[in-house]
Amino acid sequence: MAREFSRTDRVGSQIRRELAALIIEALDDPRLGMLTIQEVRVSKDFSHAKVFYTSMGGSLAMGEINGILKDAASFFRHELGQRLKLRGIPELHFYYDESVEKGEKLSSLIEEAVQSDAAKHRE
Repeated sequence: MAREFSRTDRVGSQIRRELAALIIEALDDPRLGMLTIQEVRVSKDFSHAKVFYTSMGGSLAMGEINGILKDAASFFRHELGQRLKLRGIPELHFYYDESVEKGEKLSSLIEEAVQSDAAKHRE
């Protein structure tokens, strides 16, 4: 049985799309690198939203990127209020999403193990 999307899921998806566009439009900072909004999880009471992001190729540390996003949160909320037809816009909390990085490391380890195993079988 397929799970139905809840209203919080739909709102989170809509916020993710709009935030991605806002970041491209408003945060034109090459030091950020390629910043991607992976997921937005909205609380059941719609008062808070956890925004998970990844960044590749930038010259800033994750703490600095998080600081920039945190400083821009009120601007993002204001802009989201203009773009979305919601009664209230949740408070935004930004978190670096390590899952992509962990997945790449795991893939690299698997590839190394496969190559090592293949080299042992050739001997």
